[in-house]
Amino acid sequence: MVVDLGPRLLVATHNSGKLEEIADLIGPHGIEVVSAAAFGLPEPEETEDSFVGNARIKAHAAARATGLPALADDSGICVDALNGAPGVYTADWAETPAGRDFGLAMARTWDACESVAAPLPRLAQFRCTLVLAWPDGRDLVFEGKVAGQLVWPMRGAQGHGYDPMFQPDGYAQTFAEMDRAVKGEISHRADAFRKLVARCFT
Repeated sequence: MVVDLGPRLLVATHNSGKLEEIADLIGPHGIEVVSAAAFGLPEPEETEDSFVGNARIKAHAAARATGLPALADDSGICVDALNGAPGVYTADWAETPAGRDFGLAMARTWDACESVAAPLPRLAQFRCTLVLAWPDGRDLVFEGKVAGQLVWPMRGAQGHGYDPMFQPDGYAQTFAEMDRAVKGEISHRADAFRKLVARCFT
């Protein structure tokens, strides 16, 4: 059964890089993508300890506030040698008094691997959970992932977040070295979106 999203979909993010990725993925289906920032919505506090829990908080808050269907993403990098950390706390590892610094977060992650003498290759997965919520409280959940390894030093200037230190399986480039369209085909977010598209548009 095709899910009716209507002509506009609110993306519950203030992250411009994430918004661009989502617009690239959903735009071809004829739906206008608008951001939470465009509505002046505050970022709700993410109090859950799982990707799906935090995505639900963001999606339902945005849907209730605007009366539009809302899509929220919670994603992060999970490092095998660190028992899945930083995981749901990926963005928290980048927090500084002056704002988020992912260069610092990546250095912290590599240092943590060094401190436990993690063997090479240092395996990791990017994980993404999408929650599509409606103002009446309904929602659908879609999960995606991509496996790879950490590299050091960081490489590349594309992308955002941990992209410069993540090299996906089967590729010699990091996400931050890839053309955006190539990353858009293989990323954790693309994996989750393929499931969303299969459920909502086909």
